[in-house]
Amino acid sequence: MPRSPVAGLGVGAGWRPAIAHELLARTRSGMRFSEVVAENVTPGALPGPLAEAVRAGLTVVPHGVTLGLAGADAPDPGRLDHLASLARALGAPLVSEHIAFVRAGAPAPDDVHADVLEAGHLVPAARTSDALAVLVDNVRAAQARLPVPLALENIAATLAWPESTMDEAELLTALTDATGCLFLLDVANLHATCSALGGDPRDLLDRMPLDHVAYVHVAGGFTDPEGVYWDTHAHDMTDDVLDLVTHVVDTLGPDGPPVLLERDTDVSAEVVRHELDRLQRAVDRAGLPA
Repeated sequence: MPRSPVAGLGVGAGWRPAIAHELLARTRSGMRFSEVVAENVTPGALPGPLAEAVRAGLTVVPHGVTLGLAGADAPDPGRLDHLASLARALGAPLVSEHIAFVRAGAPAPDDVHADVLEAGHLVPAARTSDALAVLVDNVRAAQARLPVPLALENIAATLAWPESTMDEAELLTALTDATGCLFLLDVANLHATCSALGGDPRDLLDRMPLDHVAYVHVAGGFTDPEGVYWDTHAHDMTDDVLDLVTHVVDTLGPDGPPVLLERDTDVSAEVVRHELDRLQRAVDRAGLPA
């Protein structure tokens, strides 16, 4: 069973420029784990507060959003090299990405004018043996070019391809078995997927490859009038999602993979403090009588 290279680092928050100094202060007072969106940072020119936080002992994982590993084309070498360089610049023990495709029609090397269709967001992969084979090949290609282990995240899926022959837990298990990759478990995305497509998030969670979990994501969202949960990264965390966090920590243990708060908009020091306090309470509830 692979052990998370960041196990035991506790609760952290994703690095964002708006809260850079808040996270630096938290690092100095004991926070040990964070993550940065890889496409927003240049390896040779790290933002000052981020570099200072790393020097102060913060472990920062580069988190990519544009590889499109579930797409038909092999992952772009330039994007992989950027992830690799950023991992080296940060001294990161792993990098992470998503199980999704983001574009179609990537041009051949001799056809620079071919159209490329960018989705603008993360699109779920079809859960079929053919789609899995492509994903496995792309993940192996990425692993071969990266200097550190790769963790892959389950996305929030509001649609399912009609051709699918397996559920998300089966796809994830087959992927981790075939490639040895780590698993970035996003409990808010899991909640969103089950809300949109049906199913019990705890049942699905318990069948996922939890022995491969590198770390855990949690974010805020809201439920619309039709009862569908939207993972916005711009609202407070819901009680249902926080209960899932407690369940995950109960399952993986208090010294297991760290839990990271993601917040992309409405980001302020006050908001992040409040949400981190709520997240820490959810983690601390693990192991206590219900």
